[in-house]
Amino acid sequence: MKNRYDMPMTAAEIAATTDQDIDFSDVPELDDAFWRNARLVEPDQTQSVTLRVKKSVLEIYKAQGKGYQTRMNAVLESYARTLTKRQ
Repeated sequence: MKNRYDMPMTAAEIAATTDQDIDFSDVPELDDAFWRNARLVEPDQTQSVTLRVKKSVLEIYKAQGKGYQTRMNAVLESYARTLTKRQ
């Protein structure tokens, strides 16, 4: 039998999924200790910039479809984190 999650679910499939259909067995219980140590993490704000990128690089990202700027930002952020770990 084909695993129904081999392919990403569509928005309609997600909306049609009931709580009973979701496997929560690998999700740990959130006890009082978890909530005592929890902290709010606000997402970083984005800032518009003008950036010169090689045409070939931009074409590769655009060819992957919608969200190419988000993917480019994720790569830059990942690299930036390696730089802060070195210091």
